[in-house]
Order: sequence, then C-alpha cells, then structure tokens
Amino acid sequence: MDAGLGDWQNVAHSNKLRGPMRRLLPLAPLLFATAAQAQTTPAISTETLKTVTQTLSSDAYEGRAPTTPGEAKTVAYIAERFKAAGLKPGNKGSWYQDVPMVEITAENVRPLTFTGGKAPVTMAYKTEMVAGTYRVTPRIDVANSDVVFVGYGITAPEKGWDDYAGVDVKGKTVVILINDADWQTMTRDGPFEGRAMTWYGRWPYKFENAAKHGAAAALIVHDTEPAAYPWAVVQSSWTGAQYELDEADGHMGQSQIVGWMQLAKAKELFASAGKDFTALAATAKTKGFRAVPLGLKMSGGFTNAVKKSMSKNVVGVLPGTAAPDDYVLYTAHWDHLGRCDPVNGDDICNGALDNASGVAGLVSLAEAQAKAGPARRSIAFVAVTAEESGLLGSRYYAEHPIFPLARTVGGVNMDGLNVIGKTRDFVLVGAGKSEIEDLIKPLVAAQGRTISPEANPERGSYYRSDHFSFAKLGVPMLDGGSGEDLVVGGVKAGHAAREDYVANRYHKPQDEYDPRWNWDGAVADLTLYYQLGRKLADDTALWPNWYQGSEFRAIRDRDRAGK
Repeated sequence: MDAGLGDWQNVAHSNKLRGPMRRLLPLAPLLFATAAQAQTTPAISTETLKTVTQTLSSDAYEGRAPTTPGEAKTVAYIAERFKAAGLKPGNKGSWYQDVPMVEITAENVRPLTFTGGKAPVTMAYKTEMVAGTYRVTPRIDVANSDVVFVGYGITAPEKGWDDYAGVDVKGKTVVILINDADWQTMTRDGPFEGRAMTWYGRWPYKFENAAKHGAAAALIVHDTEPAAYPWAVVQSSWTGAQYELDEADGHMGQSQIVGWMQLAKAKELFASAGKDFTALAATAKTKGFRAVPLGLKMSGGFTNAVKKSMSKNVVGVLPGTAAPDDYVLYTAHWDHLGRCDPVNGDDICNGALDNASGVAGLVSLAEAQAKAGPARRSIAFVAVTAEESGLLGSRYYAEHPIFPLARTVGGVNMDGLNVIGKTRDFVLVGAGKSEIEDLIKPLVAAQGRTISPEANPERGSYYRSDHFSFAKLGVPMLDGGSGEDLVVGGVKAGHAAREDYVANRYHKPQDEYDPRWNWDGAVADLTLYYQLGRKLADDTALWPNWYQGSEFRAIRDRDRAGK
C-alpha cells in the first residue's frame, strides 16, 4: 500500500481560491472570537508529547505491528493515558473496538497471458505485473476473460462522467489508466481539479468501481508521473502479505484479480490487439469516452495463504452537555511496521514520527479538552489500527461506527507532527473540499501564519491517511499542519529537513525518538486543532459540509436528511 507521509511530511497543499472556496461560512463571529479563544486555550503539554512519543517508539513496543505482542502493549498504554487524561471509555464501557483482519498472501502466481491478438502477450509476476485479490479464498482462477479498455475507469454522476457507459464488463478484464483524466493540466482547472488528484484518480477507487460493474479482473497501467511513484513501489507494496478487513462475505463481491501492469507491457498488449495505446489514452481524457473491447482473452491465477486475526482501535470520549449525541472526532493511527529490513543490525521500525507523535498529539488534546471541561457536544478520540496496511482501522470504524457518522460534525486527523520548530505557514492537504477549511483559516491567521500552496497535488495525499475513511462516508475532516517555512531557517531549512526524513528515516528503523526535537511547531498546530475542535463542539449551529461539486457532498446531504 502507499499510505501518505503525514501532515508535516506531505506539505502538499494549495491556497488558490477556487470557486467553491469563495462561498464562505459567516465567519465574522469567529474572527472576533479567536483572540479571546487563544487566551483560554489550555496549554498543550510538551511533556506529554515527549513522553508518549518516546514510550510508544521504544524497542519494548517492537514497532507496533497489528496483532503482535507490540499491539497489546500499545493499546493498553493508550487506554491508560486516555483514562488519566479524563476521558470515558468510548465503546459501551470499553476502551476498545475489535477490528477483525485477514492476511492474504498470493502464492504460485502464474504469469498473466493474453491471447486472441496478433501475437500472445505474457506478463511475468513482479517484473512486468503484480496481481492479488481481496477475496478470502484459497484459490483464484480466471480463464479466457474478455479484455476491455475502460479509460480512467471513472463513474462520477455529479460531473456527468461515466467510463463504463454502454458497456457490460461482467466477468471481463478491465484495463484502467491511473490518476484522473485531466492530470496533465498544470493548474487546478478541469473536470477533476486538474493537476490535483481526486478520489477518482486513486487506485483503490478504480478497483472498487470495477468490482461494482462486475469485472472479473481489474488491471491498472502503471505510469510513473501520474502514479506519483515508480514501479519499485508497486512491486514492493503488492507482493507478500496483504491485509484486509475480515468481513462476513469474504469480499466475494470484489474482482477476482486486482493488479498493475508496466506501461511498456500495456503498449505491447494494445499493439497485439491492433490498437494504438497512446491514441486511446488520449481519447480517454475527453468527456463522452466509450470503453473499447480489445478482442483479447486474459487468463491468470494463484493460490492464497489466508490467516485471520483481531486488532483493536482505542476509543475514548469526553461526553457533551447540551448535545451529547453530536460528536467531534480526533484521530491518529497507533500502528507502524513492526520488524522490518535491518539497518546496521536494527530490525525494529519504531515509527517515532510516524505515528507515535500523532498519538502523543491525540493524548495531549484529550488532556487539554478535558481540562477545559465538557463542551456542548461530545468529543471523541480514536487511535486506529492498521493505517499502514491500507487505512483498515479507520475504515472499519467508519463502516461500523460507534458514534453515528450522521451525528459526527467533523474532525481532525494527525499523521506525524512537526518536530523541527515553528513555521510561518500552515498547509491544507486537498484544499478546496470542505467548509472545515473556512473555520481553520482565521485561527491560522490569528497565529500570524499564512496558508501555503500544495507542492505536489498530483500525489493525492488527502486520500492516503485515516481522515479519508471518514471523508469517503461524508464526514469532513481536516488534514493539515506545518509547512516548510521555518521561523528559524526559512523554507530552505524546512525543505531540507523534510527531504532528510523521507530519504533517511521514513519507514525505516531510523525513525526513532530524538530528545533534541523541537516541539514548538507541534504545539502551535495542536493549538489550532484544539481551537477548531472546541469551536465545532461548542457551537451547536455549526454543521460544516463539503463544497458543491465535491465527490463527498451527496452522502453528507443524504445522511443529514435522514439523521
């Protein structure tokens, strides 16, 4: 999987005011309130940030992999800290929500073979294609499945776009392009926000939509620029054990095979079918594109090793006074990679920044909110499992919510805090989506900070951390944090620090706690998260929505209408 680098590390945001962003909420009362609110905000405890981060990232926790002894220590410690902060158990008297998981490892993967064209095309596992399944079954076999090119594989009614219009792909193999149709537009203009990737451009959506249309197999064409990562990332992520939620239906409604193919092999495949890949890919960028049967048959399969286990989310709540059945949500993932490839003999991926620091932020916010006393609405704090395995813990909570999503006002997700010092700027990941942004902006301004633009919107960072599990089901969540413009050192120093982390510590054993870290930037960001959460919890008239045209607006409207 390709989970994001977190709030600070992503630094992938934009302050360009697109149409929807100009339709702001009435913010005058909030603007006048920010100064007084800042004076009454309980101090965020730096000692808590240090202690929780250092504890959870110590070798004793073995890298916090789900379903390991390290998990048991982790969730017990978080529950202990929630209790000490003054929270109540969030799940009917329990601190925990069970998250059933299944591990599926594809074995004996046969090459994918395509026949019926000018010449047979064979794709070798790992080097030319990767293949797996979400289905919990011991064996996968697909034989002589008709192959159809479905362009970008998007069905977006609100945009009048449907790449599956007029074609029946039940039992067939669909070939899909990565990213959105307008990804080469360097501005934010276009049916899918131009250069900024939307949910429709992400690979999980494409597999999900293919399954909805009954495809037996769904294969994405890898292209480094629109994918935002090289083939090596696909190869490492899609080989070996894959995790899914253990659902009653065994995911039998999913496609039998999901996977990727190298761009060069896609071109070879289309040439065998007598088609020009480049020309068809260009046609797929236009509205009204119609899927193209390639006149080929695909066969492939593998066996699966299946292992089931149970993990846990940790849930605490500060009950509200006037509207206790409304909830404001704070989230952070507690898991990391556990044991990993050793570096200088060290095989524990401690995950200090990613994401022991985020959990420390969650605990510090629980302490601050409890110290301030109950708000009018309830405030929930959820430390979720298996983010590194594909947002599984947050997805399970969102699909099996303890607190109804129709009664969840909005919230904040934390995936990596700023430990290099205060910044002059703040970054909104996936800017231009929801009215949550209109509430955070005056709070940022009150700190004397500015909103920085998204450096790499094509990476689709908004869809790669736990807030997205809630956004996908209609709940607006803030994903934002410090930018790179350090008060001491400027953009050059901030960028260098980010690049150093990505190159030398991200998802490696070197992501360890450092007593020299500067927590001032984290405290500034957490103060904003506190103020935003308190505003949402105390102002019972507030119910932020997605902007018109957002892919998540319809489900929010439907939930609110039926609440």
